[in-house]
Amino acid sequence: MNRLGILVAGGPAPGINGVISGAVIEARKANMEVFGFYNGWKWLTKGEARYKTLQIRHVSRIHNKGGSILRTSREGFLGDPKQMQKATQKLLELDVKQLIVIGGDGTAYSSYLLSRQVPEIQVVHVPKTIDNDLPLPGTISTFGFQTARHKGSEIVFDLMEDAATVGRWYFVVTMGRKTGHLALGIGKSSGATLTIIPEEFPHPKIRLSQIADILETSILKRLAMGNEHGVALLAEGLLAKLEEEDLSQFGKLEKDPSGHIRFSALNIGMVLKREVERRLKEKGMSLTIVSKNLGYELRSTSPIPFDQEYTRTLGYGAFSLLQKGYSGVLVTLQNQKLVPIPLETLLDADGKRIRIRYVDISTETYRVAREYMIRLEKRDIEEEEMLERLCK
Repeated sequence: MNRLGILVAGGPAPGINGVISGAVIEARKANMEVFGFYNGWKWLTKGEARYKTLQIRHVSRIHNKGGSILRTSREGFLGDPKQMQKATQKLLELDVKQLIVIGGDGTAYSSYLLSRQVPEIQVVHVPKTIDNDLPLPGTISTFGFQTARHKGSEIVFDLMEDAATVGRWYFVVTMGRKTGHLALGIGKSSGATLTIIPEEFPHPKIRLSQIADILETSILKRLAMGNEHGVALLAEGLLAKLEEEDLSQFGKLEKDPSGHIRFSALNIGMVLKREVERRLKEKGMSLTIVSKNLGYELRSTSPIPFDQEYTRTLGYGAFSLLQKGYSGVLVTLQNQKLVPIPLETLLDADGKRIRIRYVDISTETYRVAREYMIRLEKRDIEEEEMLERLCK
């Protein structure tokens, strides 16, 4: 008897339960048994099977709930053929011949390898990440991003109100391992004073002082305009571009089970707060700056209606593709139609990882965001009135 397996790997994202719900309901309607594996690949790579046999009654009302009923884990089999062998052997022992994997770029690459090396198991991947950095066509979002942007915007809007009330600045660091999609989305929709993302810097590496320069001069411009408060959003992906010399001041770099530097453990907001405060003090100025990280509270929150609807469709689509014989594909929703994309077409040039989608700063979307930010621009120096205010 062929069985369907479902697992969730990588970081949480709002809407996971919606995918599980959609897939399980369709599978059970087709009289297929469904095993939901706990903690992603964690136990399977150890040759263990920790799962729950899922029925419609378990999932019919979970699409609006945050978190994951199957939990999740970053542990996987990348770089370890023996772990992959243990996992696939256990799946085959359980007669799991069809597998839906919910995850981000690292997990997508695992799905690709599995489909290539173990053809007995059909694999369909569902793109999940609040970072929105998987290379989906056009401006299609990864599920979870819209909810994270929505909830993040509400938090930042409240911080803006607090900043104005008490006269202070907030430096808010948002998740987004290498990209600025989430930071820019939150900053633009909330109307934050400015947002700094890694894509705006053309060179591969930058110095921490460059970021501090932007923050300091933005504060000075706001003060020249008569405002002593503001909120600056910083994409944690800025850390990925820092020179090694600057990274060293954060101490020992902690890594997650996937081997990625745990940027959330590096408090770039606090480092920049201290540096900007030092610079302002040298100018005889005193200003309260508060550093805040924004990310963990967005990952497992309840999905907004967009993601509730989106994820159920993706779950339905993932099972439908398996039934049609597809494997090694990523399920997408394009123009309200389910479209499979072969994972091999999403690989980067060396074929060892999935490509990353970066913010395109040449677009009108980004240009509008920049126009509404308060930053010190060249034209400010050229305007006599503004120059006088800045020099006071």
